[in-house]
Amino acid sequence: MALKIDLSGKLSLTTASSRGIGFGVARVLARCGSDVILVSRSAEGLEKARSAILSESPVDVFTVQADLTRREDLERMVKEVLGIGVPDVFFYSTGGPRPGSFLELSMDDWDSAYRLLVYPAVYITRSILPGMVEKRWGRLIYLSSLAIKEPMPNLALSNVMRIAIAGLVRTLAREVGRYGITVNGIMPGTIKTSRVEELAADIARRQGVSLDEAYRQLARDIPAGRLGYPEEIGYLVAFLASDYASYINGAMIPVDGGRQVSVF
Repeated sequence: MALKIDLSGKLSLTTASSRGIGFGVARVLARCGSDVILVSRSAEGLEKARSAILSESPVDVFTVQADLTRREDLERMVKEVLGIGVPDVFFYSTGGPRPGSFLELSMDDWDSAYRLLVYPAVYITRSILPGMVEKRWGRLIYLSSLAIKEPMPNLALSNVMRIAIAGLVRTLAREVGRYGITVNGIMPGTIKTSRVEELAADIARRQGVSLDEAYRQLARDIPAGRLGYPEEIGYLVAFLASDYASYINGAMIPVDGGRQVSVF
């Protein structure tokens, strides 16, 4: 008998989910039968994402417009989410902070990066975790970065702040595993999102090469020979959200086509 990931009857909360990795994850979770709550700053983007998911999956799709860097939006978003129900699955994703080297960045930049990458993860988790504990079941999955293994040039904010997400994953895994809740992190490689598409277009323009050649350059150091797709993050999230992954807890998992070169 073939195994199948079936998330029917589950409710999944995904942030930054009107496009990119967040949307790809929500799309896969819906294909597996989970109802989904999409969160994004863009009302237009949310409606497009909702329509796209409903066109291919017979599930309930809810949307909450919120800027996760704003405390008032976070508070309102959590109230709206809990008004829908306690999520069974929480996938946390955000955009990237400002690039720059350590000496180029101001303290305001550090504060903004904390408000973007760390504070919302903690706030939302604290808000939904009691309901998961009560149900004795839950899946917390956080998007981090390969930068926690190999710091990337000119990305000091991301290099530092995303390590905090790994600390959150491992701390929670120890504290809430006894309640049937697993906590894991994902370290994506170069995924073909709109941000990477803009980077490829910039390379093509600056070097006077084709867009295909720009993508080949971006994939040059990836053993798989290509960029990843948002849905490929989604496939891992769906597995981690399933009962098949009930013994995977506290892991930081790369999805990078083999790009990571560090041994540990």
